[in-house]
Amino acid sequence: MSLETEDLLRDLSQNAESVCRHYLPAGRREGSYWMVGDLQNNPGRSLFVRLTGPTSGPGARGKWTDSATSQFGDLLDIIRERTGITRFPDLLAEARVHLGRPQPVLPDGNPSRSRKSPSGTPAAASRLFAASLPLAGSLAATYLRSRGITQAVPSAALRFHPKCWHRDEGQTRPVPRPAMIAAVTDGAGVLQGVHRTWLAPDGQDKAHVEIPRRAMGHLLGNAVRLSPCDSVLVLGEGIETMLSIREAAPSLPVWAALSSSHLGAVILPAGVQRLYIARDRDPAGARATERLTARASKDGLQVMVLEPQLGDFNDDLRAHGVEALRQHLAEQIGPEDLHRLPI
Repeated sequence: MSLETEDLLRDLSQNAESVCRHYLPAGRREGSYWMVGDLQNNPGRSLFVRLTGPTSGPGARGKWTDSATSQFGDLLDIIRERTGITRFPDLLAEARVHLGRPQPVLPDGNPSRSRKSPSGTPAAASRLFAASLPLAGSLAATYLRSRGITQAVPSAALRFHPKCWHRDEGQTRPVPRPAMIAAVTDGAGVLQGVHRTWLAPDGQDKAHVEIPRRAMGHLLGNAVRLSPCDSVLVLGEGIETMLSIREAAPSLPVWAALSSSHLGAVILPAGVQRLYIARDRDPAGARATERLTARASKDGLQVMVLEPQLGDFNDDLRAHGVEALRQHLAEQIGPEDLHRLPI
C-alpha cells in the first residue's frame, strides 16, 4: 500500500461518521458504531462500522463487519460498493473529493527541461490553451458534428490543437495527436486546467488509443463553462453531454464537471437560484447527483434532476435527434424555464 493511500485511509477513518452518513444514509449511529442493513444501504443492523478508536491497527475506526455474511473491510470498500467504481485510482479520486482534498497532478505531455513550471500545473495548462487554435473549421469541429453537435462554442471554452502530446500507459515516448482542448476555469474565470480529447486523424471519432481523454491542472471545484451562467445553471459530467443539452436548448447555461467524481464538488456561483443536474445513467452518476443535490439544497438552491433516456444526453441526441431531445427536456424542466426552449 502506498503512503498516499495509507494517508487517505487515515483521513477517511478520522471522518468515519461523515463517510457513513454520505455513502450509507439508510443507517444511523448507535453508540460507537454506524448500523445499517448491508453494503447495499438497506435498512437494518447487520453491518456495523466502528466510529471510534485508533486510525489504524486492531479496533481501528472505519473498519466494518457484516454479521450476516461475515464480510469485513474498510471505508474504501464501502465507497467502492456504493459508487460502482472499479478502478483503484478512480476510487482514490472519489475519496479525495469526499474529503475535499485536491487531486494529485501527474506529469503528462512532452518532457521538457524548462524550469518555467512543471507539466500538469495551471501555468502549463494555460500555455497549452494559448497555443491552441479556434474550433471553427478544425478536426475538433468535425468531431463534435459527428456527435450531433452543430451549435458554435465560444473559443474561451473549447479550442483545437493539431499536435497535442499523448502517451498511453507503458509508452516511453509521447506521440503528437490532434486534440480538442477544453478550458477548466474557476469562479473568477481564471484558467486552472485543461481537458484534452485526442481525436482520430479524420476527426470522426476519438483517437483509437487506450486513454483518449485526460485532464491537467487544478480541477477540484472548477468546471468547463460552455456558456455564461445566470440565475439558472445546468451542470453535468461530460463535455459532449452538456453540449447536447445546449444543442436542444441554446438558452440554458451549461457547465461540464468532466467526471462524476468532480460533479459533486463544483463550486456553485453566487446568484444561481435553480440548479439542473444532468446526470449520467450509471451508479457513479447517481451518487454524484445525490451529493450535489444535498449540498445545493443545503445552500437554498432549487434543485431538479434531468434524466437521459439512454446512457447520457449525447446518446439521446445521436439516437433520437435534437427535436426528440428537446421534447424530453421540456418534460423535465420547470415551467419557469420553458421559455428557454426554442418553439
